[in-house]
Amino acid sequence: MAIDTEQKSPSDGKVWGIFKLPFRQTGNNTRTTPSSSSASNLYVQTQPHVEGSNHHGSAISVSSVAKSLLPTRRRLKLDPANKLYFPYEPGKQVRSAVRIKNTSRSYTAFKFQTTAPKSCFMRPPGAILAPGESIIATVFKFVEPPENNEKQMDQKSRVKFKIMSLKVKGPMDYIPELFDEQKDQVAIEQILRVVFLDPERPCPALEKLKCQLDEADAALEARKKPPEDSGPRIIGEGLVIDEWKERRERYLARQQVEGVDSA
Repeated sequence: MAIDTEQKSPSDGKVWGIFKLPFRQTGNNTRTTPSSSSASNLYVQTQPHVEGSNHHGSAISVSSVAKSLLPTRRRLKLDPANKLYFPYEPGKQVRSAVRIKNTSRSYTAFKFQTTAPKSCFMRPPGAILAPGESIIATVFKFVEPPENNEKQMDQKSRVKFKIMSLKVKGPMDYIPELFDEQKDQVAIEQILRVVFLDPERPCPALEKLKCQLDEADAALEARKKPPEDSGPRIIGEGLVIDEWKERRERYLARQQVEGVDSA
C-alpha cells in the first residue's frame, strides 16, 4: 500500500501542477497569451457600451475638439483684408481706412482693439451692421519720428489692430459692454497689421486709400445733416404738433372769438 502511494504521488503532483498553472499566469506572470489579449480587447471595446455616461462624455469631448479644429466662420468681410495702409509722415497724425461689410444673415456688432490706444483711435470704434450693410471705418495714428536717422520706409510699426464680431438679436444701440457680457460668443475676425506707404510714390494701394477716405468723409458729413421733415414736427421741449392739431387749435380759437363777439 505504501508503494502504491509513492507511485501515485508524482502523478498527483503533476495533476495539481496542471490545474495551478493558469492561476499562476493570471495572478503573477505579466505575459499574456493571445487568448487573454483578445479577451481584454473585447472587454475594452464593449465597456463603453455598458457605461453610457462615459461614452456620452467621450463623444462630447471629440465633438468639441473637432469644432476647435474647424476654421471660424466669418461674419464680416474686410477691405483691405489683413492690412491697414498709412502714409508715412513722421511727426504727424495720419489716417487709414477699412471697409467692413456684414456678410452674415443676422445683425452683427463689431469692435476695434489696438495695441497702442494712446497713439491710435478708430472712428467709429464699433457699430452694429444689418445683414448686407457696410461701413468705412477710419483709423487715426500718430507716426513716431524715426530713430538713429533711419530711412523713411525702413521704419517698421509693431502696432496691430484687432476686429471682433458678435451676433446680436436685432437692431439696437451699440454699446461696448455687449462684448463683455457675451464673451463666449465673440469671434476674432482679423488681426490687421500696419503698412506704411510713401506718399510721394503713387501706387494702387495709396489711390484706393484716398478713395476710401473721401467716401468715409462724405458719409460722415451726411450723418451730420439734420434729418428731413418727414413726419410730425417737434417744437419746444418735446411738444409734438402736427397739422391736424394746428387746425383744431385754430378752430377752437375762432370759436372763442365768435363767442366773445356774440356776448
